[in-house]
Amino acid sequence: MEESNIAPNKWLVFVLVAVGVFMSTLDGSIVNIALPAIMKDFVVPLATIEWVPMIYLLTISSLLLSFGRLSDIRGRRWVYSRGLFVFSIGSLFCGTAQNALWLIAARAFQGLGAAMIMACTTALMVDTFPASERGKSMGMIGAVVASGLTVGPALGGFIIHFFSWQTIFYINIPIGIVTAVMADRVLKGGKADMTRAEPFDRTGALLLPFSLGPFLMAATHGYDWGYTSFETVSLLCVSLISAAWLIRTERRIAYPIFKPSLLRIRLFTFPLLASMLLFSSLFIMIFLMPFYLMHPCGFSVHQAGYVMVTPFAFLFVFSPLAGSLSDRIGSRILCTLGLAILSLTLLLLSQMPPFSNPLSVVWRLALVGIGTAIFTAPNNATVMSAVPREYMGVASGTVATVRNIGMVLGIALAGTIFNSTFYRLSGGLHLKVYRPELETIFMTAFQYAMLAGSVCAAVGMVVAFSRGNDKRK
Repeated sequence: MEESNIAPNKWLVFVLVAVGVFMSTLDGSIVNIALPAIMKDFVVPLATIEWVPMIYLLTISSLLLSFGRLSDIRGRRWVYSRGLFVFSIGSLFCGTAQNALWLIAARAFQGLGAAMIMACTTALMVDTFPASERGKSMGMIGAVVASGLTVGPALGGFIIHFFSWQTIFYINIPIGIVTAVMADRVLKGGKADMTRAEPFDRTGALLLPFSLGPFLMAATHGYDWGYTSFETVSLLCVSLISAAWLIRTERRIAYPIFKPSLLRIRLFTFPLLASMLLFSSLFIMIFLMPFYLMHPCGFSVHQAGYVMVTPFAFLFVFSPLAGSLSDRIGSRILCTLGLAILSLTLLLLSQMPPFSNPLSVVWRLALVGIGTAIFTAPNNATVMSAVPREYMGVASGTVATVRNIGMVLGIALAGTIFNSTFYRLSGGLHLKVYRPELETIFMTAFQYAMLAGSVCAAVGMVVAFSRGNDKRK
C-alpha cells in the first residue's frame, strides 16, 4: 500500500497513542489497588487472586510479538484501532464477572486487546517523530505511562471507597470505543496504514503462549504442589518443549514473528534483558505493597491508593527529562544509575517495620519512581534505534513483550516467595483474611520478597552497564 503524501499531525498521533497507553496502564494500576477488595468479595486465597493481574500481563506477553509482526503486515492502524475496541469489550466482561474464574478469564480477553494496543505504540512513535526526537518522544510516552499508573491507585481507592471495584473496569468502555473510531480515521493513509504482502507465522504465534503460560503457572503454584510434583514437572516440560519448538520454527521460516538474528545486536539484546530485570523488581513491590499498607500498617484503601501514587508521580516528572538527556549522552550511564537506585530502594523497603508512618513509605517509593524513570525512556530509545527500519513492528512488540514478561515474572516471584514463606511459617495456612497475630509471619514473607527484588535490580544494573557505549549523534 502506498503511503499518503499528507502525514497526520505528529501531536495528534501522539494523543491517540497516549490514550491507548494511558488506558492500558491505568487499568493495571487500578486493579492492583483493588486486589484486597476482590479477594475479600470472592473469598479466595492470594494464590488465586494474583492471577487477576498476572493473566492480563501473561496474555499481553504471549501475544505482543505476534501482533507486532501482524502490524508490519496488516498495518498499525488496523491492529491499533481494533485493539482499542477489544480492550473495551474485555472491560465490560470484567465488570460483570460473578466469581474469580470469570474475572480471570475476562482479564485474559482484555489482555488480548491490550496486546494489540501495546504492540503498536512504540513503532507509531518511531514512525511519527524524527530520529533527533526519538528519546524525547519515548520520554513523553513514559510520562503517559506514569500518568496512568499515577492516577490508578488514587482513582481506584476513591472508586472502591464510594462505589464498587466493578466500576474500575466500566470507565474504560466509552474512552476505548471513541479512541478506536478516531484512530481508525486519523491514521488512515499514512505510515501506520502501510501493509506488506507477507505471510503470518501462525505456528510461532501459537507456540508463544505454550512457552510462557505453563512456566509461569509452575512458578506460581510450585510451592503448593511441590517443585517435584507431577503437575509442576509436566508444566515445565510443556514450556520447555514449546520453547524449543518455537526457536526451531523461527530459525527455519522466511517470515517469523521474531527475527532471531536481532539477538546478535548487542544494543538490542542487553537493554531488553535489563528491562526485564527492572520490571521484575518493580512489580514485586507494586504487587505486594498494597497488602503491606492495608494489613500491617492499617491504611484504608483510599489512603493506600494515595501512597501508591508516589512512584508514578515521580516517574511522570523524570521520564521526559531522562528521555531528552539520553538523546545527548546515550543510555548506558542513565540505565545503570536507574537500576542502582531501584536496587538500593528495594533493600530499604525490605527493612520496613509494621505500622510505618506514611512519610517513611513515601520517600522510599519516590526513589523507586526516580530510578524507573531514569532507566525506561533511554532504554527504549536505544532498542528502537538499534534495529533496521523494516523490523520496527517486531522491535516495538519485543520491547513491550519483554516489559510485560518482567511484570509477570515479578508478580510470580513475589507470589512464590511470599506464599511459600507464609505457608511454611504459619504451619500450612494461606493468606485469605489478615489477622493481627499473623503480623510477624506476614512481615518476614514481605521482607524476603523485597530482598529478591533488590537482587534482581542489582543483576540488571550489571547487564545495563555491559551494553557498551550507545551515544547517538
